[in-house]
Amino acid sequence: MHTPVLLEESTEILLGNGGKLYLDCTLGLGGHARRILERNPEAFLIGIDRDEEAIELAKENLKEFEGRFSIYKADFAYLDEVLRAEGVDRVDGLLFDLGVSMLQLKSERGFSFQVEAPLDMRMDREQRLTAYKVVNEYPERELERILREYGEERFSRKIARAIVRRRKKKPIETTKELAQIVLSVYPPPLRHGRIHPATRTFQAIRIEVNRELESLRTALEKIPDLLNPGGRLVVISFHSLEDRIVKRFFKEHSDTFKVLTKKPLTPSEEEIEMNPASRSAKLRAGERI
Repeated sequence: MHTPVLLEESTEILLGNGGKLYLDCTLGLGGHARRILERNPEAFLIGIDRDEEAIELAKENLKEFEGRFSIYKADFAYLDEVLRAEGVDRVDGLLFDLGVSMLQLKSERGFSFQVEAPLDMRMDREQRLTAYKVVNEYPERELERILREYGEERFSRKIARAIVRRRKKKPIETTKELAQIVLSVYPPPLRHGRIHPATRTFQAIRIEVNRELESLRTALEKIPDLLNPGGRLVVISFHSLEDRIVKRFFKEHSDTFKVLTKKPLTPSEEEIEMNPASRSAKLRAGERI
């Protein structure tokens, strides 16, 4: 079971308005959804996820709440269409947990350089774009842009050049191959820090493959029309790009949202100790005026 991050904080805020209808836009294995249904016996939850494997596990994890939830396989950019399919106009609460689940990180889909696997990185296995295509077919300049913008990688130009140079000899096929290329670019004194040199490159390519930032921007812009007055939006992000988008959204919609988190909430020391993957999480929340 994936450990939900900021579980108590997020559900406390979401359920604090006394609502009954909630949309979990990143259902995953159902950890946050389960807590919402446990804490509010009158709640009904609609869940969205792109990952078929995660959905099947979520159904199993939520089976005791049968009749109180429905699940859709979709990109959360289409959350308005999901609600229409459910016959719903507005909800009382919306949750986004933008982290990659342990199910995905430990899978053989290439999300992590710590697992030897083909370069895939698709959350939705039905889509065409894969990490293999990004790494082996994107022009050098586009690769450099992705690594710089999505990974905030300071050696983006050198890494892109090294990737292109290597793929001319043979296609780059696995996570280990890509990680070794990145490692070879880093100066020796920087190869053994707290964060592995390949972390930012893998993050950037994953974001590109799954169009994560575009989906987030698209979804957020639809939300003011989908929340009841008093409805609450909770977003848990894991890197600065996502957090910046959420922060800007609340600022630009200050006429329709009251911010509930003057500063983003972060995991306690106890939570980080129990779940080190939570250390970079930031929670921002707002209430529809």
